[in-house]
Amino acid sequence: MLIARFPALFAIALTNFPTIANAAPPVKPIAEHVLVIGHRGASAWRPEHTLASYAKAIEDGADFIEPDLVMTKDGVLVARHENEIAGTTDVVSHTEFAARRTTKIIDGHAVSGWFTEDFTLTELKTLRARERLPEIRRANMKFDGQFEVPTFDEIVEFAAAQAKSQERPIGIYPEIKHSTYFRALGLPMEDVVLAAIRKHPYTAQIAPLFLQSFETANLKYLRGQLGTGMPNVKLIQLLGEAAERPWDLVVANDPRTYADLMQPQGLHAIARYADAIGPNKLAIIPRKADGTLSQPTSLVANAHAQNLLVHPYTFRPENFFLPNDMHAPGDPATRNDAGAVAEIRAYLNAGIDGFFTDDPAIGRWALAR
Repeated sequence: MLIARFPALFAIALTNFPTIANAAPPVKPIAEHVLVIGHRGASAWRPEHTLASYAKAIEDGADFIEPDLVMTKDGVLVARHENEIAGTTDVVSHTEFAARRTTKIIDGHAVSGWFTEDFTLTELKTLRARERLPEIRRANMKFDGQFEVPTFDEIVEFAAAQAKSQERPIGIYPEIKHSTYFRALGLPMEDVVLAAIRKHPYTAQIAPLFLQSFETANLKYLRGQLGTGMPNVKLIQLLGEAAERPWDLVVANDPRTYADLMQPQGLHAIARYADAIGPNKLAIIPRKADGTLSQPTSLVANAHAQNLLVHPYTFRPENFFLPNDMHAPGDPATRNDAGAVAEIRAYLNAGIDGFFTDDPAIGRWALAR
């Protein structure tokens, strides 16, 4: 049991703060409400993609926890926002790894730093997580250096234990990062993800799962591999900036952009292999030139016409991320619970079926009636 293995982690993870997040409304069964997805856990409160962050998300009422998955040199799935880890771990301070700093081309972009695929799991476990947004989430910096980088297997174990103790399903919502890039390195992530899901009784038989990706070919591959044998697993096509293209389409010389995929014909094509779309929230309700919310687009209605669920990203509670008409007094880092609830409710009124949030307790309050 992970709780027995990491007692100090859970003592820290369940520390209370004087905020709306301490009194989230009770959670209803998953099928009865719009889904609250703990984006990288409860990353407004703990360094992202740590067991502490996932623990806080579950405590605060998340239906799903979301691990972004990348791979180690020896083929192990670990949770990091990106395979470049200087911004989310203390690797810079490890002189024994100084020579591994390099520059790589990741999905067409030059990226400099340290990369998970250059580390074995044993080496990666010597690193400790740190807050990715220290300018905005200064309070989270007190947790820097306390938590390991978790493996996907550890996250599944943890979610299973939490589901048992909470007496409710805890869904898992993994994102497969940079699929084409890792496959070219001989690290086919989809096969490893499927093997992990089938290995654990909780994910093979019980847990609700969504597998998500900004690429398209890997989701089509997963649809073929899943067949009808795992009804608890659904697929979600993430949708990036309108002018950008999924990297697998770039490699295949397919000219379609995310804007094309969000058109009715693009949504019709997505519905052939996926169950949902995950657009940037601004594709659903854009912002005006003055930074305030505009009117909803037709994206939700068009997706629903194709029987696709709509799970936008990402709702965050600080002024910096909120529409200008929902700001609270203070600087960009000021937490603004009321503004965050108001923003989410605008999207609920637009008909969304779930949403990614860095603060699941605020998501619960937005859903409360």
